[in-house]
Amino acid sequence: MGEIQIRRWELTDSIESITELLHLAYGALARQGMHYNASHQPPEQTLERLQGGTSFVALAGDAIVGTITVYESSGSSSHPYYRRPGLFLFGQFGVHPDFQGHGIAKRLYQTVEEFGRSQGCSEIALDTAETAHQLIATYERWGFRIVDTADWYSTNYVSVIMAKHLS
Repeated sequence: MGEIQIRRWELTDSIESITELLHLAYGALARQGMHYNASHQPPEQTLERLQGGTSFVALAGDAIVGTITVYESSGSSSHPYYRRPGLFLFGQFGVHPDFQGHGIAKRLYQTVEEFGRSQGCSEIALDTAETAHQLIATYERWGFRIVDTADWYSTNYVSVIMAKHLS
């Protein structure tokens, strides 16, 4: 597999490649009937989401094989849990299927956690489909717990919101 580098996303990175990566990374979930935004979003939405937070990419050579974006809490969030002071949340998180199972996702998440700590974040959160049992189990192993649910207008499932306090 070679060495994987993680760095901040740059505007010169191919939005089309990141969009394709996300479509592939979420493909298995889409085939199970879960309509994640990342499974079908156009490049323009990928760019908007990348620019809406602080984004990181995982590289194998020059190829982007993983991505994650972290956002600060916002008083205008559509869900009250995401309005909490000191909260960061992450999304648009995926690893190319050919590179899954090698710890890249955990390294991307750890990068976001370290970034959050450096910015004074006291809690980090995410949401995922309540039927994505394998993802939920992974996040629980990483120290997250289910704290709420949400029914987003753009998906076809109920989400669990998971959070982890950073100390």
